[in-house]
Amino acid sequence: MPSREKIAELRPAYREELARGTARFFLPARTNCPWCLGPDLRRKFRTRDLIQDKPGEFVLDECLGCGHIFQNPRLSQEGLDFYYRDFYDGLGAETTAKMFEGNGSRKRFRRSAHALRRVALPARWLDVGTSLGHFCAAAKEVLPDTEFDGLDMGEGVEHAAKEGRVEQAYRGLFVDLADSMTGRYGVVSMFHYLEHTLDPHRELTAAHTALAPGGHLLIEVPDPQSLCGRLLGRLWLPWFQPQHLNLIPMQNLCTRLRNLGFTVVVAERRDAHIPADLVCATWFLFSRLLPPDDVPWRAKRPGRVSRVVRSALVYTALPFLLAVYGIDQLLNPLLRRTRFSNAYRVIARRD
Repeated sequence: MPSREKIAELRPAYREELARGTARFFLPARTNCPWCLGPDLRRKFRTRDLIQDKPGEFVLDECLGCGHIFQNPRLSQEGLDFYYRDFYDGLGAETTAKMFEGNGSRKRFRRSAHALRRVALPARWLDVGTSLGHFCAAAKEVLPDTEFDGLDMGEGVEHAAKEGRVEQAYRGLFVDLADSMTGRYGVVSMFHYLEHTLDPHRELTAAHTALAPGGHLLIEVPDPQSLCGRLLGRLWLPWFQPQHLNLIPMQNLCTRLRNLGFTVVVAERRDAHIPADLVCATWFLFSRLLPPDDVPWRAKRPGRVSRVVRSALVYTALPFLLAVYGIDQLLNPLLRRTRFSNAYRVIARRD
């Protein structure tokens, strides 16, 4: 947990920034779909930041023409910087590291590497949105002769290089750096990255540029057509507001890749499912009952009684949350074989 001193140190900067309101973090609302440019949109729902509980309201719209779901109005780069701050690095760095270092994540990373290994044995692999590089470390166990590089906007990618999880670290936007990588890679991977980007079309074009002819693009993203999303509504973790800007139906992605000059060789839901929907939805519901947490974007620090009550309630709820997590794991073999799977994988070859 972050220290009180660190939280107190960050609070004045957050207070000053939030005094100007959150409306400035958004671009003008769109009247057409960012994927197909169709004009027929409908409101899916409004929600708030269920993860960090930073101030703001977020809207998801759905295109009636192609099924694309997107944040509207969309966060600007300034807004993304604000809502990402202290999530993957800073105050949230320790939590993020534990999440990716867990045995469940390592197994999932290895499964993804095995899926690629069945179609290619690349010499050089670029993981886009690599964060702390934990995928690359796990994939190296499956492909020991492959050289892994990582790209991310945050400082985590630089830590990944220092820790030896990636050979070369690129810090910045993929769409800005791709031209300097032309034809360099046998594989480009995007694990739960594309949904975070301002313009997925440009990201896919950048991947085409960075890949050598015959190279492969490996993508895993949340499936907005998942029945879990319909069942759990705004409590479904993969909506992940405000970070997820675009949620792309599988058919849309495959069609776009073909138009760019790729051949789709794998398109599957089964192996990409992450069994955490029920436990996360349960936590989101439970967290509404809790006194506020001590975070720097809250103007005042909660009082001692509030903090004690919160801690007591969390510890009381832990056995129940663990039981729900167990249900997620028990249902996993069934759900991943159905349209309840919450994610999908596409592997495409650059022709």
